[in-house]
Amino acid sequence: MKLSSIYKVPCGEVNKKDGVVITADLDNKGKIYLSKTSPMSAHKAYALQFQTDFSVFLRSRSEELVPGGRMVLSFLGRSSPDPTTEEGCYQWELLAQALMSMAKEGIIEEENIDAFNAPYYAASPEELKMAIEKEGSFSIDRLEISPVDWEGGNISDDSYDIVRFKPEALASGRRVAKTIRAVVEPMLEPTFGQKVMDELFERYAKLVGEYVYVSSPRYAVVIVSLLRMG
Repeated sequence: MKLSSIYKVPCGEVNKKDGVVITADLDNKGKIYLSKTSPMSAHKAYALQFQTDFSVFLRSRSEELVPGGRMVLSFLGRSSPDPTTEEGCYQWELLAQALMSMAKEGIIEEENIDAFNAPYYAASPEELKMAIEKEGSFSIDRLEISPVDWEGGNISDDSYDIVRFKPEALASGRRVAKTIRAVVEPMLEPTFGQKVMDELFERYAKLVGEYVYVSSPRYAVVIVSLLRMG
């Protein structure tokens, strides 16, 4: 079973005033996901939303399995405790750059970028273990992390490094952008509109290609085998 995102866009701090629940914005200006410039409040909000949503997911799945039943999950995560490492967030950073370039040209409103927060979270092994143990329905039989390049190819070891010609890198950027577009366009359209999507992903493809040309970016795919506790 593949799991790829949180279910709800995280919000900022929650306060009560006169019995009414008030949620604050994440104040994650110019970004659409976590980045090195995101405030700590945004980091906490995303981590809390993941813990909440993943616990709901586990509880729901536990009702479908008999004691001793096995469930195997695979999803994008991260190997580092730092949520702003490349493997966890840089594809979103480049998409934010593409959006900001359009805002500077007056094609879209910058305030819409500030208001948008992706319903996604790349969890670390420690966060996964914490959520699984806290929910209590499953034990971890096995947990592994496998690196893959941005086009989905396996990486055999830490010596992975591809020397690319620039046309090849730009072509790779276009392929990656098409894959990302299939997933995130439905998230973006309600905020930014359908008419700007072609322009957005053309810019995104170029940014990805330029980045692939100078780097060897990778995702961290988490695979975890869980056993239903009796």
